[in-house]
Amino acid sequence: MRASLLSRLLLSSIAASILVPAPAAASSPELIGLERALSKLVAERSGDYGIAAIDLRDGSMVSINGDTQFPMASTVKIAVAATYLAEVDQGRRSLGDMIVGRPAAKVMELMIIRSDNRATDQLLAALGGPVAIQQWLSSQKIPGIRMDRTIAQLLRERGHLADSKDVATPVAMVTLLNKLDNGAVLTAQSRAFLLELMSRCATGTRRIRALLPVGTRVEDKTGTLDGITNDVGFITMPDGRRVAVAIFARGGRDRQPVIAEVARVIYDRFADSVRNALALFMQMR
Repeated sequence: MRASLLSRLLLSSIAASILVPAPAAASSPELIGLERALSKLVAERSGDYGIAAIDLRDGSMVSINGDTQFPMASTVKIAVAATYLAEVDQGRRSLGDMIVGRPAAKVMELMIIRSDNRATDQLLAALGGPVAIQQWLSSQKIPGIRMDRTIAQLLRERGHLADSKDVATPVAMVTLLNKLDNGAVLTAQSRAFLLELMSRCATGTRRIRALLPVGTRVEDKTGTLDGITNDVGFITMPDGRRVAVAIFARGGRDRQPVIAEVARVIYDRFADSVRNALALFMQMR
């Protein structure tokens, strides 16, 4: 009887450890396996890749070249949107404010969904230029991201592959995404507005979204320059778990298909962990 009770308690403890997210642990078997799979994938492809993924449920993270700086290209538009929305939350601006003849909400929609560069620079000018974005990032204690130029200035210059301006590390980008998601920097209303725009991103159908199961919710923002292909955002797993992902690529060939493969590997690893945990729990019953 006592042995039976101890057995049940042990099984209950094991089941609880599976179903309740553990504290962040980069050394967990799940993340070690994911890191190996991602390392192998990008090692077999040409070009230079930076990857970071953070489980928004428990904060655990995996990265490849996570502290290496990569040109952001248009992924910086997330920071521009966040800076404006933070001022909306503070009552200093509104989504109805007119910017060059259009409501700010419409300008932001063009910037995020269509990656409209002119709309971005119009919103940027209203905020006070790149320095305003940098100040906001600093105020939110998000190191590893720097914005130096308007989009027009960025496009006029060359040498993006070796750029040290307008860059971010993958870890810094998912840190920004995490703060946007968890309510640390935006109200629930502003967060919902931004994520809804990102869910309709029309420029990244061949990147993070391309190989994921039909119906998977993705909220992302792409970035593209000569030799640069990026995609960053959120993937929702079948159990509702959300993962923030940043994938930066420069040089080499077939960058979009590789980004799609990376996203699928990340998805499969997290989705499989859910299925495996539930299967083990059912076996214990």
